[in-house]
Amino acid sequence: MARDYPLEKVRNIGIIAHIDAGKTTTTERVLFYTGVSHKIGEVHDGETTTDWMEQERERGITITSAAVTCFWTPTYALTDKTKKHRFNIIDTPGHIDFTVEVKRSLRVLDGAVVVFDGVAGVEPQSETNWRYADEAKVPRICFINKLDRTGASFEHSFATILDRLSKKAVRVQIPIGLEENFIGVIDLLRMKAFYFEGEMGNKVIEKDIPENLLADTKKYHSELVEKIVETDEAMMTEYLEGIIPDLDVLKKTLRKAVIANEIFPVFAGSALKNKGVQLVLDAVVDYLPSPTDIPAITGIDETTEEPMVRHASDAEPFSALAFKVATDPFVGQIIFFRVYSGTLTAGSYVYNPRTRNKERIGRILRMHANDREEVKEVFAGEIAAAVGLKDTITSDTICDEDKPIILDRIVFPEPVISLRIEPKTKADQEKMGMALNRLAQEDPTFKVTTDQETGETIIAGMGELHLEIIVDRMKREFTVEANVGKPQVAYRETINGNAEAEGKYIKQSGGRGNYGHVKIKVKPMEMLTKEELEDLPKNTKRSPGFEFINTIKGGVIPQEYIAPCEKGFKEGLDRGILAGFKMVNVSVELWDGSYHEVDSNEMAFKIASSMAVQDACRRANPVILEPMMKVEVVTPDKFMGDVTGNLSSKRALIEGMEDRGMNKVIKAIVPLSEMFGYMTGLRSMTEGRASFTMEFFRYDIVPNNVAETIISARK
Repeated sequence: MARDYPLEKVRNIGIIAHIDAGKTTTTERVLFYTGVSHKIGEVHDGETTTDWMEQERERGITITSAAVTCFWTPTYALTDKTKKHRFNIIDTPGHIDFTVEVKRSLRVLDGAVVVFDGVAGVEPQSETNWRYADEAKVPRICFINKLDRTGASFEHSFATILDRLSKKAVRVQIPIGLEENFIGVIDLLRMKAFYFEGEMGNKVIEKDIPENLLADTKKYHSELVEKIVETDEAMMTEYLEGIIPDLDVLKKTLRKAVIANEIFPVFAGSALKNKGVQLVLDAVVDYLPSPTDIPAITGIDETTEEPMVRHASDAEPFSALAFKVATDPFVGQIIFFRVYSGTLTAGSYVYNPRTRNKERIGRILRMHANDREEVKEVFAGEIAAAVGLKDTITSDTICDEDKPIILDRIVFPEPVISLRIEPKTKADQEKMGMALNRLAQEDPTFKVTTDQETGETIIAGMGELHLEIIVDRMKREFTVEANVGKPQVAYRETINGNAEAEGKYIKQSGGRGNYGHVKIKVKPMEMLTKEELEDLPKNTKRSPGFEFINTIKGGVIPQEYIAPCEKGFKEGLDRGILAGFKMVNVSVELWDGSYHEVDSNEMAFKIASSMAVQDACRRANPVILEPMMKVEVVTPDKFMGDVTGNLSSKRALIEGMEDRGMNKVIKAIVPLSEMFGYMTGLRSMTEGRASFTMEFFRYDIVPNNVAETIISARK
């Protein structure tokens, strides 16, 4: 089977934004204009293609990222079929509780369309998503949506992008009118006005620029041209000599700058009113990269750990990254993966470096939200799903066994909230364990543990809504009825000082005994830059929240006991010191010890290490950490005093206030423990007119009086 579309005509893009900015509505228009759907589904009717889960349709929000494939010929080349491009689009959630979906999607995408609310501009989750895109070095174009809404302002929204996200943003379009008078857009490169006529705005009509907007258009056109030529030294020299580049040269230079993340073009429109979406699709073709435009993927050799490179080519050895696990009621477990190099055929075997095992690919599916199209083969640069991979999980590499490579894993945030859960009946008990295991495989930010003292099951996630959806899915998809406790904050512990300790485990009970002896130093773990991390000495190992330094000299502890020591340190830190919470950001140095030729074994050194790290941390000024949330409250002006007073009573740090239309926006950092049930209180004090958003910000030390309450509650 041959490739049906050349690589340079493939675009792997994500649609990302804050909740309610209009991502799913934009995606529905994309599917309609590209011919995938013949009817536009609306979020408020619960009929969208990409929000296919029952929970998504009931709540009108996106919970899980959905992949769709469609085809687009730019509006300026409708008669030229050679210009047709394939889009693999992922519609991602905007709610902070499901931020994992954005992070893992951006890891495998080549470009993104960032959607902004034309009234609010940049919102908290917009900033988080932008940061994830920066980390993944994903080129972006911006779409200021909802310009038909009351209070919409393209200029305000654009200013928030410049202020909060990047000074590299530049207008490529401006709107014609706003609110109920929003009727079209002006393309600042082509210097033409565009209107969207027909029942669904499917006719794109090009006209001259209205007289009243001509002066602004010329000014912004000059700004855009200057921004573009600044990215090319030769072109800049010509421009200063008075030579203005033609349209094709400007577009090619802008494309290079966008792919290099030197410019973020900003577009205007209203997806709900069917205005502007087709020109955004044109921009995806013109400015966002194909798989051949981005740098080759890098990984490491499985045996030598030397860097390796795979280019986006069908001729290279096969390599792909599994970025999502989903359970389908009809075909079982599905693994979504992005092919970086080579080809994969249904029925063939792939190698997983993590498990060091081969697995057979049963079927390969091209996904259209919850619909599937079976294909025999996928090629470099494509996104697909596989059936038959039993031991593959999110972030695993699958590759050619003869030419193995390990691609960088996706790092996920730790859960910040937990609750106790128990089955309602004995019949539910076994089913609950299976259901929780399945759901934890799908979602790396959802964790299931057992309380060692009580034997109760504890589930942890990114927020109240996250866990509410998990419990609801257990009931609907796995028919498990469960009782749940009140949400609990995922506290952590750490140390504020340095200390030394010695751990000895000696047990003699006739015959061969147990002997393990370690000397260690502990200190708070330093936060390092990416470059500093790469320069760490070989005797230092880092994982999130833990650093292990081995400075043993002269073989006082044999090499085979070093790994058990590291395991013992981790187990000791997991139990905490003050209240039993997991300890984080601790650096442990193993510097001395001793062993017995007959009695020493792995278990003895593991126990000695666990004892030593607990003893050292007790002496190193241990403290409790709590998750702090970045909170943004939007309230009518007259309730501002009540809202700020209430936030202050919750130990909030008020960071600032600003106007947004007729409302005030209050920004604060608040402990998560104070935010349970906040929506109910906020509604009652503002006549139901205020709303708020919340996202994880950082862990901070708990005040002494609060720490005492937490510790006494755990005893």
